[in-house]
Amino acid sequence: MENSFFVDSKKLSPAALEKKHRLENDPSSRKSIDEFLPGMEKIDSNICDLVMKEFDSYDPSVYTPRQVVAAIERERCTVEDFKALLSPAAEPYLEKMAQRARTETAKHFGNTVYLFTPLYIANYCENYCVYCGFNCYNDIRRMALDRDQIEHEMSVIAASGMEEILILTGESRAVSSVGYIGEACRLARKYFRMVGLEVYPLNTDEYRYLRECGADYVTVFQETYDRQKYETLHLLGHKRVWRYRFDAQERALMGGMRGAGFSALLGLSDFRKDALASALHVYYLQKKYPRSELSLSCPRLRPIINNEKINPLDVSERKLCQILCAYRIFLPFVGITVSSRESARFRNGIVKIAATKVSAGVSTGIGDHESKYSGKESQGAEGDEQFEISDTRSLDSMRSDISGEGLQPVLNDYVYV
Repeated sequence: MENSFFVDSKKLSPAALEKKHRLENDPSSRKSIDEFLPGMEKIDSNICDLVMKEFDSYDPSVYTPRQVVAAIERERCTVEDFKALLSPAAEPYLEKMAQRARTETAKHFGNTVYLFTPLYIANYCENYCVYCGFNCYNDIRRMALDRDQIEHEMSVIAASGMEEILILTGESRAVSSVGYIGEACRLARKYFRMVGLEVYPLNTDEYRYLRECGADYVTVFQETYDRQKYETLHLLGHKRVWRYRFDAQERALMGGMRGAGFSALLGLSDFRKDALASALHVYYLQKKYPRSELSLSCPRLRPIINNEKINPLDVSERKLCQILCAYRIFLPFVGITVSSRESARFRNGIVKIAATKVSAGVSTGIGDHESKYSGKESQGAEGDEQFEISDTRSLDSMRSDISGEGLQPVLNDYVYV
């Protein structure tokens, strides 16, 4: 397979080092981000044009305090109102935004907070993304769990009481094939009532197959909607094809997935513009697929292993709170997930305002749930983590803390007939 080679706990070969150096220093050695690779499906959709028109024209500096106040007070938030709420002019009005967001959250979600946990089953990757711990040039311990190991990890997680799992892999079709992911979905159905996927983008028929295997929803991070920045960050692999990634959620919905998740990785580029594009991506797809269950995440760039290439742009907790409140006011029906990248203190606060879903008992490593959360040695080798988490609380601890905030922790509310 083109661009498929892996670093498996050993130093790079001279040829690999030369290729890496060339990719980093010679832009002409990279494929165009607009060039679809063989086998990539193209769909007829105008969603990208709608989102990028707003992204390209957005100037956060032009909005005024009067526009911010009007946006907070308006019964239905427009796209222009949302732009104002993301702007620097809105920062002094964060308390008012939080009050409005809290009202909207209570109106549409009550006092519930949903809980899930991620399970990384492989960390092999064919992409060179300079900010990611899994990138193909990073010298880390690589691992792909086999069927028995996947089932063992799932049994450990299920024993904690968890009912929703998010299955993740590195982006390698060679190691983590669609069939491999489908088998993991079938195993997950034995233990969990809700199964999500965060894997490399697929074609419509492949999403349909994974839906038949038991997957309920798909999450894809666009990372950044800034095409110029995207080009400098994604130097090799299928992920470099910007438009194919952008259309992934729509292909998933076309393939029958019940829901889809969206996000930019805040800190890679202008966070206000990336937040705008993420929400508009949801907004326009919701209009096109009104029965779909769409959600937003809000991860900030976290430290990674062997990272010397990029430092995150400043996105403070206060600015993150502003984004989340703006999301809630603009998209009151949409689920909002806050991951364990954030601190326990921040997550305890934001679930009372805008967030509706949080992860618990999290590990971003491979094959280490038993060693980390059961106090036993793992059955086999472990693979390195994708990034460092901040909130390490277990499911029981999360449930206790959420209840202590006067909220109701929910593991699942679907009834299957």
